[in-house]
Amino acid sequence: MLIHHIMQPCMRIATLALSLALVACGALDVDTAPADFVVVDDPRIITEVRYYSADNFVGERIDGYLAPRVYMTRTAYTALLEVVEYLEGFGLGLKIFDAYRPQQAVNHFVRWAEDINDTRMKSRYYPIVDKSNLFCDGYIAERSGHSRGSTVDLTIVDLASGEELDMGTPWDYFDLSSWGAYADIGAEQRANRALLRSAMTRHGFNPITTEWWHFTFADEPYPATFFNFPVE
Repeated sequence: MLIHHIMQPCMRIATLALSLALVACGALDVDTAPADFVVVDDPRIITEVRYYSADNFVGERIDGYLAPRVYMTRTAYTALLEVVEYLEGFGLGLKIFDAYRPQQAVNHFVRWAEDINDTRMKSRYYPIVDKSNLFCDGYIAERSGHSRGSTVDLTIVDLASGEELDMGTPWDYFDLSSWGAYADIGAEQRANRALLRSAMTRHGFNPITTEWWHFTFADEPYPATFFNFPVE
């Protein structure tokens, strides 16, 4: 009960700040897919849509994921294919975990985070973080850039084996060690993160501080629109 009371003020403050920001930028909610959303289907890109499965931090298929597909805006996807071509020269490729994320999926995350007793996936995805702090620490929010269609979660793979390069933590691992500039990992892991960041930024994507896998196309076509059509 004490944890619940500690969590609620933080959630209210975070929600209010986000709501004010969205009003200021004229954010829109849209339930239909525009024509310039495309399916990622390049054979050189591996996709592993864990939100379509139970292998994710919630532990069940996420609302809005009706098929193991990946959608992106056409402009972001075109830029991503340039990253693919760049990495091919090094015998490397990309694996995508998530890109477009329906708002209904984000809502699913919020409901799950509010149930602090559901910790079935804690040992794998957030062993150190107390679930009651997921809102305060910024791991869960009521809006996601993914819902705008030009954000992607990904890693680098070896083309010959299909194996992921060692980035120091898995994808969607809630911890400070997932920050892009986190230093207390091996030299090879730091180099792999730097390579991913360099490859993405040189082709127009911006990273975020807290997740080494998360990039948004800088010239995104829908910077204030949050889509809710399902992945199917």
